[in-house]
Amino acid sequence: MTHRPLFLVIEGNTQATIERMAQTGAEPFAEQYGQVLQEEWPGSAFVIVRPADGETTLPDGLTLADTDGVVLGGSALNIPVGGPAVEAQIALARAVFEAGVPFLGSCWGLQVAAAAAGGSVRRNPRGREVGIARKITVTDAGIRHPLLAGRATAWDALAVHEDEVDRLPSGALVLATNGHSAVQAAEIRHGAGVFWGVQYHPEFDLPEVARTLERLRERLIDEGFYKDEAAALAHGSALRALAAEPTRLDLAWQFGIDADVLNTATRRLEIRNWLIHAVTPRLRARSRSSAQATPDVGVPPYLGV
Repeated sequence: MTHRPLFLVIEGNTQATIERMAQTGAEPFAEQYGQVLQEEWPGSAFVIVRPADGETTLPDGLTLADTDGVVLGGSALNIPVGGPAVEAQIALARAVFEAGVPFLGSCWGLQVAAAAAGGSVRRNPRGREVGIARKITVTDAGIRHPLLAGRATAWDALAVHEDEVDRLPSGALVLATNGHSAVQAAEIRHGAGVFWGVQYHPEFDLPEVARTLERLRERLIDEGFYKDEAAALAHGSALRALAAEPTRLDLAWQFGIDADVLNTATRRLEIRNWLIHAVTPRLRARSRSSAQATPDVGVPPYLGV
């Protein structure tokens, strides 16, 4: 018998935001993340919980202990603003820590985990980091950390955020940093759990970034990122063209985009590392504690074992 992983994916947005996203052809962030997990681990399954809209129980009668990993991606919400939709996610993150389930977060996910464990989040005084986070650099703590296994000492990544973690919880490790946000990757240990997270979006691709920038284009024009709406829409079209044809040197050169972003395996490296180094050991431990005579949990296809 093979036990395939079951992931809980937390939707960070409210239904109102999800409906606005749909107007630009974007799927909800939780759906996107779940699909990425299934691409990275064929045969895995995921369920979604929506605490921002008041869901307080997991679907299908599940408990956190029934899952093999929990993931929280992006959101349009802001922890400094607060509110019930924010507090509900912080409370759920605390429950995930207490359950001891492997926990992964991108962008909003990192911020929520930090707040849940006693850290703090602020509006970034340097403004938005939008499109691509540049010159992310591994720290001494990150060099040997499994989340960043295979990363170069510096890299670029897809990113869209205006808030940042300004104080990590006690005992947390900063794994990567850049000139815009001091915490670009971190490990947070709290209660019985371990969280690995990044401020950028390894689950995104260029078309998703294009959709996000288009939704934000009025704000980005006001903030000086684009001259006008035509420039914003042209940028989105160019990003889609590059995604469709990654060998377009003219576009890659124009936007300073290389394999860090264009290569799917490189872009998703942190997700793969979490699956290998956090989820797989949990699966094997659960299989050993079950009645299976010969545990077989399966492995991601790129693990090579």
